[in-house]
Amino acid sequence: MGGVHRVSVNLANETANVSYDPALADREVLKQKIKELGYGIIEMSAGSDGGAVKRSVLVGGMTCAACVRRVELALKDVPGIRDASVNLATSTATIIHEPGSPDLSTIAEVLRNAGYEYLGEAGAEGEDAVEAAQKEEMRELTIKVSVGSVLSILIMMGTMRHWFPFLSFIPHNTMLLILAVLTFPVVFWVGGRFYVGALKAALQKTSDMNTLVVVGVTSAYLYSIFAIVFPNFFEGAEVASHVYFEGAAMIVTLVLLGRLLEVRARGRTSEAIKRLFRLKPKTARVVIDGEERDVLLEALQKGMTVLVRPGESIPTDGVIEKGSSAVDESMLTGESMPVEKNPGDSVFGGTVNQSGSFYFTAMAIGAETALARIIRLVEEAQGSKAPIQRFADLVASIFVPVVIVIAFVTFAVWYFLISGYDFDRALLNFVSVLIIACPCAMGLATPTAVMVGTGLGAEQGILIRGGETLEKAGRIDTVVFDKTGTLTRGEPVVTDIVSLPDSTEEEVLELMASIEAPSEHPLASAVTEHALRHGIKPRAVENFAALAGMGARCILEGREVVMGNRKLMENEGISIEDFGESVGDIMAQGKTVAYLAIDGRTIGLAAFADVPRESAQEAVRLLKDRNFKVVMITGDTIRTAVVVASQLGIDHVEAEVLPGGKAEKIRLLQEEGRVVAMVGDGINDAPALAQADIGMAIGAGTDIAAEVSDITLIRDDLRLVDSAIKLSFLTMRGIRQNLFWAFFYNTVGIPIAAGVLYPFFGILLNPMYAAAAMALSSVSVVGNSLRLRRVWGKKYLIG
Repeated sequence: MGGVHRVSVNLANETANVSYDPALADREVLKQKIKELGYGIIEMSAGSDGGAVKRSVLVGGMTCAACVRRVELALKDVPGIRDASVNLATSTATIIHEPGSPDLSTIAEVLRNAGYEYLGEAGAEGEDAVEAAQKEEMRELTIKVSVGSVLSILIMMGTMRHWFPFLSFIPHNTMLLILAVLTFPVVFWVGGRFYVGALKAALQKTSDMNTLVVVGVTSAYLYSIFAIVFPNFFEGAEVASHVYFEGAAMIVTLVLLGRLLEVRARGRTSEAIKRLFRLKPKTARVVIDGEERDVLLEALQKGMTVLVRPGESIPTDGVIEKGSSAVDESMLTGESMPVEKNPGDSVFGGTVNQSGSFYFTAMAIGAETALARIIRLVEEAQGSKAPIQRFADLVASIFVPVVIVIAFVTFAVWYFLISGYDFDRALLNFVSVLIIACPCAMGLATPTAVMVGTGLGAEQGILIRGGETLEKAGRIDTVVFDKTGTLTRGEPVVTDIVSLPDSTEEEVLELMASIEAPSEHPLASAVTEHALRHGIKPRAVENFAALAGMGARCILEGREVVMGNRKLMENEGISIEDFGESVGDIMAQGKTVAYLAIDGRTIGLAAFADVPRESAQEAVRLLKDRNFKVVMITGDTIRTAVVVASQLGIDHVEAEVLPGGKAEKIRLLQEEGRVVAMVGDGINDAPALAQADIGMAIGAGTDIAAEVSDITLIRDDLRLVDSAIKLSFLTMRGIRQNLFWAFFYNTVGIPIAAGVLYPFFGILLNPMYAAAAMALSSVSVVGNSLRLRRVWGKKYLIG
C-alpha cells in the first residue's frame, strides 16, 4: 500500500507492527485492508509518533454511527488534539495529541459534556481485549473439538460395524447415508474455520495451510458421497468403491485438536507479560479535600495524593510525600531484597508495599508508568523477527503451492503409472500428502522461542530489544566494560583513615565529618556517610569555606581545621612529611588522598576510591569461565585502571580513552573478527554502545536507556551480563532446534505420505495418521520453546 514503509507480522502473539506516513496512508484504510484480507482486528493502544502522542480511551454510551461522529467532533475541538478516530465496535477513541496536552481529565470532561461516559485509558489495560479474544477462541475450539470427537467416534463405529454387532441390524445403504449425514457437520461446521481461511486465501490469489486441509478433506468427503450416489459408475469400471467418511471426520478433528493445543501452548509463551499486567491493582486510595476515597485506577490523575497501606500494591508511579516503608521491587528489577523508601524517594506502580504506610504524589499514570514502558519494550521485542526467521518465512511462502503440486503428482503416479492400484489408493495418498504438510511449524519456530526468551529476560530484569538482538548476542565472544559507574559504583567511598601517633582514627573521622558536613562535594558526602556508618556524628562548625579544587576550612571550637589535597597543604604551608611512605603506597593503589590539619599541623588523612560493585568480580569470573575475552575501558589514568582490573581479574585494559575513542577501540576489536558486547551506563557511553554488536545499558529500573542499548539490565547486578548472553544462546539454540524439526518433519513426512517407502518396505500412510502427525508437529515446536523456561529455571536463574 502507498505510504507504508515497513510491516512486521508475528504469528505467535498475533500482532502486526506497521510503520507508515500519515500523509499518504490513513489508519482506517489500513484497518480496512486487513479486514479485506479476511482477518479481524483487536485494537491496541499506540505510543508516541513523530512528536505526537497516541492514546486510546474507552467510551461508554455510544449506540450508532451518529454517536461516533459526535464523539470525534467533540474530541477534535479540544486544543492540542490533532486527530481522533472512534471505533463503535470496540467502544474506543484513538486520539493523536501534542505531548502533555490535553491530559486524561480534560478528555474525560469533554466526553461527559458530550453525553458519553469516560471508562478509562485502553493503553493501560490493553491486554483485556486480547486476552478476551484468546479465551473466546479457546472456548470455540474446545466446543468444536468435543463435538468433532463424539461424531468421529460414532462415524468410526458405523464404518467398522463388524466390531460392533449391535449395529448389524442397520442395512448397509442406510448406514452409508447416516455416515454421510454425521460427517457433514464435522467437515463443514467443526472444520468451518478451514473453509473460511481457504476462501480468504483464494480471494487474495494465494494459498495456505487451510487450503491443504480443505482440498484433502473435501476430496475424501465428495468422493465418498459420489460412491454412494453413483455406485454403478464404479461397478461399470470394475473398481471396488469405498467410502472415507471416517477419514474426513478424523482428519478435521485431529487437525483442530492440534490447533487447540497450539493456541493453549502459545498462550503460555506470553505468561511473563500477563504476569506483569496482573501486578497492577484495580483501585487506588486517594486523598481529595482531606478525605480518603477509593477510585478506579483509570480515574487516577497526575498530582493526586495516594495512600498506600502495608501489603498493598502501589497503583502508579510517584514520589513519597509523607511516611516511610520497605517496598518489594522484584517485579521491576528482579532484586529480591526490599528497598527502603523515605520522603522524596520514587515509587513505582505494580511494586508491593511491605511494612509501613505512606502518602505519595502520582507523577505518571497509565501507559506512562515504568511498568507500562517495560511491558511495551518486551511486547516490541516479542513482535520482532530474528534474521534467521526470514529464511523460514521465504520457504513458507512457496511451501503450499509446492505441496499441492506434489499431491497431484502423487495422485497421477499412483493412478496412471503403478499397476494394480486403483483410484482409492491414489486418492488416499493424495489426501495424505496434503494433510501431513505443516507450514505452521515453520511459522511458529522462531516467534514462540523469542517470546519465551524475552519473557524470561523481563522476569530477571533483562530487557532484550528483539529477535535480531538475541541472534547477535548468542554469537558474542568479547565483552567490553566501562569502568566508572559500570564495574565500579561511580561514586567515591572512604577506603582508609590514617591517623598520626598523637591522634586516633575516631578523632580524625569525627573532625573530617564535622568540616565536610556543610559541603556538597562528592568526597564530603563519602566522609559523612562513612562517619554515620561508624556511629560518629559531626559537630557544629563556624566560618565554613569551600576552597574550589582544593578542599575546605572552618573554625571548630576556636581552632582552625583544614582538609584537602596536597596543593592546599602546600598553599597553607602545612607539612605532610610525617606520613612517610604510607601516602605513596595508598596512591599506588589508584586512590585519592585528602589530608586533615588542625592549627597548621596534620593529624590524619583519608583515602578515597571508586570501589568495584559487589557483583563485578563474580561477573568477570563467569564470563572468563566461558572463554570470553573481557576488556575494561576507561578515561581514568592507567594506574587507577590497572588497580581496578587486577582486583576484578581483568587482563585487558584500555585506559585514558576519551568517550569518542571508546567507539574506536570497539571498532578495532570488531576488525579482528570479534563479536563485541559493550556494557555501559547508556548515556555517556552512547557512541560505544551504538558501535558494539550488542550494547548493554546497566542502570535503575526506571531509567531504561532503550534508545542506545540493545539489552537493558534493570538491576545493578553485573552477573546479568552473563545471564543475558546465556539466555540469548539458549533461545537461539531453541530456534534452531525448532526450525530443524519443522523442516525435517516436512522433508521426511511428505515423501512417506506420497508412498516412496512402499516399493522397499510396503509402507503406506493412512490420512488419519497424517493428520495426527501434522497436529503434533506444531505442538512439538511450541512445546520445545516452552522447554526453555524449565532449562533456564533449573540452571541459570539468579536470585
